[in-house]
Amino acid sequence: MRRTKIVATLGPATDAPGVLEQLFYAGIDVVRLNFSHGSAQDHIDRANTVRALSKKTGRRVGILADLQGPKIRIARFADKKVWLDEGQDFALDINLDENAGDNTQVGITYEALVNEVKEGSRLLLDDGRVVLDVVNVVDGRIHCTVIVGGDLSNNKGINLLGGGLSAAALTDKDKEDIITIGKIKADFVAVSFPRCADDLHLARKLLADVDCYAGIVAKVERAEAMEAMDEIILASDVIMVARGDLGVEIGDANLPAAQKRLIKRSRQLDRAVITATQMMESMIDNPIPTRAEVFDVANAVLDGTDAIMLSAETAAGKYPVKTVEAMVRICMQTDQQHGASVSKHRVNQRFNRVDEAIAMAAMYLANHTDIQGLVALTESGSTPLWMSRIKSGLPIFAFSGHEETLGKVTLYRGVIPIYYELKDQDHVQLNREIIELLKKFNYAETGDTFIITKGDLTGQQGGTNALKVVTVGEGLIPA
Repeated sequence: MRRTKIVATLGPATDAPGVLEQLFYAGIDVVRLNFSHGSAQDHIDRANTVRALSKKTGRRVGILADLQGPKIRIARFADKKVWLDEGQDFALDINLDENAGDNTQVGITYEALVNEVKEGSRLLLDDGRVVLDVVNVVDGRIHCTVIVGGDLSNNKGINLLGGGLSAAALTDKDKEDIITIGKIKADFVAVSFPRCADDLHLARKLLADVDCYAGIVAKVERAEAMEAMDEIILASDVIMVARGDLGVEIGDANLPAAQKRLIKRSRQLDRAVITATQMMESMIDNPIPTRAEVFDVANAVLDGTDAIMLSAETAAGKYPVKTVEAMVRICMQTDQQHGASVSKHRVNQRFNRVDEAIAMAAMYLANHTDIQGLVALTESGSTPLWMSRIKSGLPIFAFSGHEETLGKVTLYRGVIPIYYELKDQDHVQLNREIIELLKKFNYAETGDTFIITKGDLTGQQGGTNALKVVTVGEGLIPA
């Protein structure tokens, strides 16, 4: 079974008749609603379609709502686009009319920029395609020299090399969008450009105010976030390695090591992690990936990422279904490699909770005996999360009667959500029902052995204290 999860961004390409359903069957695990584009109603409609398809296909697909965050951008040009030559003068001016840009100057939307740069600061525009060095700042006008020239068009983003811009992570637009997300009841909410734990705590509070308890995804895309890595990981439920802006701020050459550090540390701290940005970029226009993209996806899997994310490839590309199918093939093969299934996670540590110790013991037993899978009866999703931090080639089945919990585990590596409404406290009958469900979904057959974890007081959060090994066709378990 494929263990690495696939996140697909929705957009015009997936709105075409039948495409989203094909993506379900191709293997997506989570959809991303990008709040940088589209209306509130667009997102509500797409979320409703996802919920309906989850019921139709029997596959619980999670919903991740991605907040836009602060957009530090240039304004617009009179002719929509200009060409900048290396070595020429160019200015960013907060006083310039927003539509009056030319090849000597352009307005900016972020007025505080004039106070946050100085002589020698390096600005990267359009994801680093155009590079400017600051000469001086006079009366709201940032005078620059073009270091790397080229085409520059309307509304392109601005990054400061090394970070340091003070724009708040949550904008007024984000706060309005959180109200919509509360209506959608998203499973995850991604916070763009967080600088510290407080940004994530605020997002969690605003979501709670609209009765939404989605998992918080911290998008690491600022240089400052790398410096506060542990603080940000612990304040979130999921880390997203957002390689676009992060690469611009810390430099492309530093990005591979940063990705590996983030994935490793997130897993050590029992958080899930998504690797994102340009995973299969060429498939926006082409039906097959480049070899470099195949290696990129495979390396993220070997690093231990829980999920890999597609952006424009599925939202606006020509081949959304083929892209997911290609990603599934790469993940399936890479998941079988030794490096993807061997782990020493927390081997020498003590555990503070019984349920956590049960999860670790179950994985140790599974990896050292002839086991075909693990079943966790779970209220909150904590047990399957802990299990999924241990690399293994075995499926983990999260049985829960809570839709919120099932949505949460859609992102965890190797975890398969199964709806199960607990009706009988008899443990023998419980085991029978679990095996029958696994057989129904073709996950079990006679002779297969499973580990089942649950609590004596089933239905109680944090109460997992029992581990049972059962074999289909033996004793009280029917074949």
